[in-house]
Amino acid sequence: MRLINRLSALWAATMGTLTASAAMAQVHVDGLETLGKPHDGGVGFQVAGTELASDIHWLDHMLLWIIGLICLFVVGLLVAVILRYNSRSNPTPARFTHNTPIEIAWTLIPIVILVFIGSFSLPVLFKQQEIPEGDITIKVTGYQWYWGYEYVDAGVEGVEPSSIAFDAFMLGRDELEANGYAPDDYLLAASQEVVVPTGKKIVMRVTGADVIHAWAMPAFGVKQDAVPGRVAELWFKVEPGMEGVYFGQCSELCGKDHAYMPITVKAVSQEQYEEWLGRAHEEYAGAPLNFDVASN
Repeated sequence: MRLINRLSALWAATMGTLTASAAMAQVHVDGLETLGKPHDGGVGFQVAGTELASDIHWLDHMLLWIIGLICLFVVGLLVAVILRYNSRSNPTPARFTHNTPIEIAWTLIPIVILVFIGSFSLPVLFKQQEIPEGDITIKVTGYQWYWGYEYVDAGVEGVEPSSIAFDAFMLGRDELEANGYAPDDYLLAASQEVVVPTGKKIVMRVTGADVIHAWAMPAFGVKQDAVPGRVAELWFKVEPGMEGVYFGQCSELCGKDHAYMPITVKAVSQEQYEEWLGRAHEEYAGAPLNFDVASN
């Protein structure tokens, strides 16, 4: 028990140091704190911006304890066997073919451990894969090599058409400052951010236009392949109080410029979202392409 308490204290101290280091490196974009961002020398997960990510982090830490205890047990057993049953300590070895109690134990105990792990991991998986009714639906299309977004239900009263669509390319080094980003945001910042309100369920319909891409946002705990000819879905809800800028990347090898497909998401309050939506309608509003008509 003392060992567990000491390990817990060491883990808490380590995570506190990492969190403090991350906080020192945070920048602000349009008054928003940059929360979801990789850092040089960083260890562990990015900050959890959603309940999905929090569940994944908790599950990972729980599994780490189980794996650690199993490793300690196996190493201890190996040391005991080496010391107790070497040729010097045990010159006359026992000769037997099996031990029924031990064989039953090493079969049942792993089964119990796996059932225990499954009882916690399956609910987390189901929460990710059971797509709820979304408050906002966004269509995401991966291209070589940029992202296209369409807010299919972003209606503003008295404004037609109801959808808005835009493309997001990677910003060059000379474009970062003009767009409010820091120099170390190179390869992370996109020319246009996906803007979502906190506390709302966001459903993203993901597809690819040419080859397989993958829309991934580590701080949200989501990743979905964008496969041409198919539409897959993911969802997330940024927790209230977690307003900020989050960075992701295309996470499926898609060609020579795979590394240059960043994803930038701004999580804002509902009021800020409505203000942005009004401006976005003026700049990006457009009727979605009717593929049925186009194919005829």
